[in-house]
Amino acid sequence: MNSSYASPFSWRYGSAELRELFCEQRKRLLWRAVWIALAESQAKSGLVAAAELDDLRAHAGDVNIEAAHAIEREIGHDLMAEIRVFASQAKIGGGKLHLGATSMDIEDTVETYRLRRALSLVGARLNGVLRAFAAPVRRYANLVCMAYTHLQPAEPTTLGYRLASYGQDLLIDDAQLRRAREALDAKGIRGAVGTSASYDRLLAGSDRTPADQERDVLATFDLTAGDVATQTYPRKLDYLVLSALAGLGASLSKFATDVRVSSSPGFGELFEPFGKKQVGSSAMPFKRNPTMSERICSLARLLPGYADVAWQNAATNMFERTLDDSANRRTILPEAFLCVDEMLALAAKVVEGLRVDERRIALNLQTYGPFSATEAVLMEAVRAGGSRQDLHEVLREASMKAYDALAEGKDNPLHHLLADDERLTALLDPAEIRSLLDPSGHAGDAPERALRFADRLESLEPFPESRRLESES
Repeated sequence: MNSSYASPFSWRYGSAELRELFCEQRKRLLWRAVWIALAESQAKSGLVAAAELDDLRAHAGDVNIEAAHAIEREIGHDLMAEIRVFASQAKIGGGKLHLGATSMDIEDTVETYRLRRALSLVGARLNGVLRAFAAPVRRYANLVCMAYTHLQPAEPTTLGYRLASYGQDLLIDDAQLRRAREALDAKGIRGAVGTSASYDRLLAGSDRTPADQERDVLATFDLTAGDVATQTYPRKLDYLVLSALAGLGASLSKFATDVRVSSSPGFGELFEPFGKKQVGSSAMPFKRNPTMSERICSLARLLPGYADVAWQNAATNMFERTLDDSANRRTILPEAFLCVDEMLALAAKVVEGLRVDERRIALNLQTYGPFSATEAVLMEAVRAGGSRQDLHEVLREASMKAYDALAEGKDNPLHHLLADDERLTALLDPAEIRSLLDPSGHAGDAPERALRFADRLESLEPFPESRRLESES
């Protein structure tokens, strides 16, 4: 592998289980499983003899990729090359392989099966990340911190409530992945343009129909087919799947970006885990770079591109089928899943190892929180008989002076500026003004909402599993 180009997804990113699912060996074993399921169904119709079927089963695992590639170089068709290798091995039953079928009866059945299994694997990993979020959401439900809008201090929130917002995004993605998996129907076993004409002719005179045969084959893979097919299943389904993965990537990137910003010195509140022997920089030994979060963001940028290619495949797959989707689907489908899989693995590590600097959170709250609490002062002063417009200007003037003091490295003087302003003290007691400027009591119902959301995450239904074929075990 090291002497020739290999995609980073073939060894660096993604789980071994997903890489194995999308590998060439597994694909060809699954092709053979479809041919055997078809032969088993056709045996019920008297088209395949018992000895022929036994012979095919006996050679189901004898994949020889080198031999198939040698034939493909000559004939230019990978599936036909595999048929010839299989037929040469199964000398008794090989002549009945692929009877009445078109390539996409085989390939699309396998692709749908693999996509559903991949969705289950990625969905289970997402499920784990969501459950991992529950603990810090609950732990920090009451930890008041500054919220930021436009990257500027806004009003207080709680850290648990902020973490819940990332979990809520991921719950939306969980629902999208479930819908995509549910919608993923197979093309079916219907021949060259989806009319089942070849099978209708083959089965004429028997008591079985093409629909019976299709149910037999698809049941082996726990699949169902849509009412209508062309030569392929609708390529719109690929777009549906990859769009859901891209949406998940956006949510993970949002979380990772916020961790990166939160760990910068200007904030200093939240950090990803950093190993004792981890190296942050080859030149600067002191660096503690948020590399896992950066990697999440880097990988996330690939996902909209994969989804865009799938969109173009759906939009330009002319009439019953053109082949301009074939080459790119070999890349976009497995790599999109492996990309998300790696991102989820990284996100799980970040969430589970999240480091929180409560001292810095308190300092930032003390520094910037009083500004947001001026709203409470304004409301109470108006209730006491003041003019909302006049008082707004009083608070604005004091806030600008306080910001200038902070810029000079001084402590926030807002408490003193307002408690000493006669325009306010004529309406409110100075002690009440100081109390109202305490930001810790200005987080609203964020703690309760965070705790309810943690309950929801902990009770999340497992992602639907996809049955693995016995021949794959």
